[in-house]
Amino acid sequence: MINNKALAIILGGGQGSRLYPLTQERSKPAVPIAGKYRLVDIPISNCINADIKRMFVLTQFNSASLNRHIKDTYHFSFFSSAFVDVLAAEQTPHNKTWFQGTADAVRQSMHHFLRHDFQYFLILSGDQLYQMDYEHLIEEHEKNDAKISIATIPVSAKEATEFGILKSDDKNVITSFIEKPDASLLPDWTSDVSDDMKKEGRHYLASMGIYVFNRELLEELMQNPDTNDFGKEIIPQAIDKHKTMSYQYEGYWTDIGNIDSFFEANLGLTDDIPKFDLYDKKKRIYTRARMLPTTKVAGTALERTVIAEGCIISAAKIEKSVIGIRSRIGDESTVINTYMMGSDYYESLDEINNKRIPILMGIGERCFIKNAILDKNCRIGDDVRINGGKHLEEVETDTYMVKQGIVVIKKGATIPKGTII
Repeated sequence: MINNKALAIILGGGQGSRLYPLTQERSKPAVPIAGKYRLVDIPISNCINADIKRMFVLTQFNSASLNRHIKDTYHFSFFSSAFVDVLAAEQTPHNKTWFQGTADAVRQSMHHFLRHDFQYFLILSGDQLYQMDYEHLIEEHEKNDAKISIATIPVSAKEATEFGILKSDDKNVITSFIEKPDASLLPDWTSDVSDDMKKEGRHYLASMGIYVFNRELLEELMQNPDTNDFGKEIIPQAIDKHKTMSYQYEGYWTDIGNIDSFFEANLGLTDDIPKFDLYDKKKRIYTRARMLPTTKVAGTALERTVIAEGCIISAAKIEKSVIGIRSRIGDESTVINTYMMGSDYYESLDEINNKRIPILMGIGERCFIKNAILDKNCRIGDDVRINGGKHLEEVETDTYMVKQGIVVIKKGATIPKGTII
């Protein structure tokens, strides 16, 4: 067990504008995923599975819901040194600015980290979906006597232009780095990858934004106030001076960078054999333990659908959709290719029976919903028709936004009866 050798730093990212409007009222790591989890549960769970139980989550935007989720979720033994702490950007006598990048976030928070006893910084992203064995990553780092290790994933030529691409030698030592290379440069940037990856046309090593640094080295690198970002400055400048290893990962990994990738990652969970396996008992994903009743379904045809706890469903049909906690879907409604995040609370029978609420939380009766994301606590009136797709122009209103053909209903929005989008 690597246990206390590593301290994990989970980078919460900036304003999360590419995931807007899901980040309108919450930070990126707090965005609900897979019907019952939050994005931040992924790196935290990977850490717990690797017996790394001291974690800091760095954020600076809308951190209240993230704080609440972590406080309500991750309780360790009173006699343990384990913790998950959220560090929001703070003004100090020495620094009066927001985080200027990933490295600057670590630099500004360094005084919190150095109070602890550890050998390695494990730097992680708070907005990726994957299941990695960090224990093996750090073991390889030690075995190779590396100063820095970077988790890399083989990608195709089409994907390579969107990533920082690394070139490594036959011993997996990284020799050069280029950020988002032009397609014309790619022939010079192929690396040695496995035969399986070659068959898939994945010849280039992309940085996953997952790093292991020796403690003393990162302390030294943080002395330069002009370096604000790991991918753009710290890593390229360090490669020639410090032994930097590539740790090749060939499992499922996706960067939840925009609405489209977020949508695809969630709907991918409905596949017969999902690439992201929530059912692997050795790689469990942890989240808040809720005391919710079982889900109740009446008269609904279900096809490739994932349903979380506490739902009340009497829809006609649900197909290739993820239905989140406490969701309610009314009679004769059809839901296709949709991620419904669910609700934070139930409305009482008294409120429902006495019609004190004009439009109930959830999806009403006789609705048709396709290619949509319904954020938490939405109210969709009866006979609403939402038909997302590339035919729709991008637009934003007070209650919804069309982005990359996906209709995103904003958190807490009410869509009146009979609305057509």
